[in-house]
Formats: sequence, structure tokens, C-alpha cells
Amino acid sequence: MAGITGKKAVLAAAVLMAGAVMASDAPLLTAVKDGELGRVQQLITEGADLDVRTLDGSSALLLATRDNQIDIAQALIEAGANVNQKNLIHDSPYLLAGASGRNEILQLALAHGADLKSTNRYGGTALIPACERGHVETVRLLIAAGVDLNHVNRLGWTCLMEAIVLSDGGPAHQQIVSQLIDAGADLNLPDSNGMSPLQQAQKRGQSEIALMLRNAGAH
Repeated sequence: MAGITGKKAVLAAAVLMAGAVMASDAPLLTAVKDGELGRVQQLITEGADLDVRTLDGSSALLLATRDNQIDIAQALIEAGANVNQKNLIHDSPYLLAGASGRNEILQLALAHGADLKSTNRYGGTALIPACERGHVETVRLLIAAGVDLNHVNRLGWTCLMEAIVLSDGGPAHQQIVSQLIDAGADLNLPDSNGMSPLQQAQKRGQSEIALMLRNAGAH
């Protein structure tokens, strides 16, 4: 697919997914969109295809995750829905749960085969957007699960760097930086411009985070 961009790339991706059943009006997808847990459970019992997707490649489980429909997500996951199945923009139930702070669904995904090395369209793990968005408990769960603390995304940033560069340095992000320090993240991995996390924190006037990093031995 080298050289294919824009709408052509989406079309090509859709062609590659032709093996999957894709129908935006499939009964299971409709039941999930409508939040009908009983109907979802009935369809599962009747043998509904859990891999059916919307036209953008989103599975029933991804839709439930997006809307934080915990009971429906649990029913789908326990029935065998794939927590790592991605849509056309590389969102999966696991990755979206992490990025959106859907902690109950995230815990279910982690207990049912979540691929900790899976990456989103920016080349980042679930931990990176969780750090960026200030999801303190989500970060705790992902660290405990063993997600790579030093993974670098396509922007050249680690989870620590995103917790600084894309934040206001407030209390939630201070807690996240503290967690990353305690978990043993590399505090000196530079960004693509050669700046360290400490330098970025200082540049942004994030004095509390800068102090935390210095006290932990960052330079």
C-alpha cells in the first residue's frame, strides 16, 4: 500500500478487510448502538457473529467501548469478542479503553488477551494517550499490566513526554509522572528535537513536574 493516501488508503484498507462481515445495520450492531443489553445477550445466545463490523470497521465491542457500555462490553468479551480487533483508523476496544479512561472495560480487556504491544494510528501504546489525557487510574492499570514505559510513538514521544508536552502540568499529570518515575521509566529519553522530559517541563513552566524529575535524577 506504499504511496496510497487519503480516500484511496481507506478504500484499500476496506478491501483488505473484505473477509470480515461488514454491515452497519446488523442486528448485533444495532442492539449495541441502542444500548439494549438483553437483546445483545439474546443475539449472543443465538450465535450472532461477534466479528461483524460497521462500514468503518468498528466491531460491536468497539462501539460498546466508545459509549462506555460496561455490561454490554462484558457480555461481548465473555462471549469471545476480540479485544484487539481494529477498525480502519486502528482503534481497538483495548486501545480505545485505555485512551478514553474506560477502566472497567480496560480491566476486562486486560483479562481477556489484550495485546500490550498493540499500537494506535500514531504508533503509540494504550499507555501514551492515557498519560496525555490525565487518566490517573488508567495509567496505574496499564503500568501494572506491563505496558512498555519507554515505547516511542511516531511523534517521537514516550508516555512521559506526552504527560508533559500535551498537558498543563496539573495535579493529575503530576500523579502520572510520579507513577512513571516509580515504575522505572527512562527519564532522559529525548524527543525528536533532542529535548529531555525535564527540559520540556522547564520550558512549559511545569515547576512541580520539573522538581519531581530532578529529584529522581533526570537531567
